[in-house]
Amino acid sequence: MSVTRQPEPAVTAPPAPGPGQSDGRTRRRSLPVRLLARPEVGVFLGAVAVFVFFLIAAPSVRQGGSMATVLYQASTIGIMALPVALLMIGGEFDLSAGVAVVTSALTASMLSYQLTMNVWAGVIVALAVSLGVGAFNGWVLVRTGLPSFLVTLGTFLILQGVNLAVTKLVTGNVATDDISDMDGFAQAKAFFASSFDVGGVQVKITVVWWLVFAALATWVLLRTKYGNWIFAVGGSRESARAVGVPVTFTKITLFMLVGFGAWFVGMHQLFSFNTVQSGEGVGQELIYIAAAVIGGCLLTGGYGSAIGPVFGAFMFGMVNQGIVYAGWNPDWFKAFLGVMLLGAVLINLWVRRAATRR
Repeated sequence: MSVTRQPEPAVTAPPAPGPGQSDGRTRRRSLPVRLLARPEVGVFLGAVAVFVFFLIAAPSVRQGGSMATVLYQASTIGIMALPVALLMIGGEFDLSAGVAVVTSALTASMLSYQLTMNVWAGVIVALAVSLGVGAFNGWVLVRTGLPSFLVTLGTFLILQGVNLAVTKLVTGNVATDDISDMDGFAQAKAFFASSFDVGGVQVKITVVWWLVFAALATWVLLRTKYGNWIFAVGGSRESARAVGVPVTFTKITLFMLVGFGAWFVGMHQLFSFNTVQSGEGVGQELIYIAAAVIGGCLLTGGYGSAIGPVFGAFMFGMVNQGIVYAGWNPDWFKAFLGVMLLGAVLINLWVRRAATRR
């Protein structure tokens, strides 16, 4: 039986780009477009605009002491906003971050005072508790597959209730006892809550820690394998797992980093005021998340930087103190922040689309 061979269909090669032409995928983008594609550029321009605005509206901001206060306000937000930003780049967020700060401070204070221990013992136990809360959030998330919103909302409510109930049970009050006369307090205060002189202006040590943590987070994000893992799990968890990224390890450690940030800020609050109010911290988690979003981090994950939240936190500190120095009604603070948040999100969206448009 003979078989009739059918003629093979002609294969037409795509036309090669002519001299000086490109197909769009390999086209080199200009330097301004590449800069606009960076997640921190939009918030940097916004921070400069807010800074110049309050320099004009509130002349007292130009004084060194006023700027030191602005930077201190920004640092207490920025230290927490950094791990929150890394977590968001990894595709998750943590609603328990605000009350976790108070949980850490309460643990260190009550443990040291009730057991008459050196305060450093309480500090170390508080670190273990904070890391444990973060590990619990991450473990529940990866084991159940539930959204981080639900997992951390549950942790938020648990910690809020535990903070108030345990403090009342142990101290008979809603606040902890003063620990300023206990062993180790002076050394711990020097580490977490001291000040130093710069040209006659007292600057809080938290400003230095904030910048150190920002430099460390930037190095980890851009120069280490762990930084690549963060972007990978935030972009696509399944794709990251398919190429060998340890998704479970990355997710849990990111939540533990938030726990570390909560511990550090909690210790700062404890050694600044010597006592802790158990009902504080509610609402702060939204401030940390907003600073990260204003800093260019996407809620959907896979995009962002560690420098952007630094400028985002600076904008919060500038607005918070600038309204006071300008003599405006501070009741407008939250409205101002809401406008700033919406504006930052829209500008970041526009900048990203403009930078990636071919």
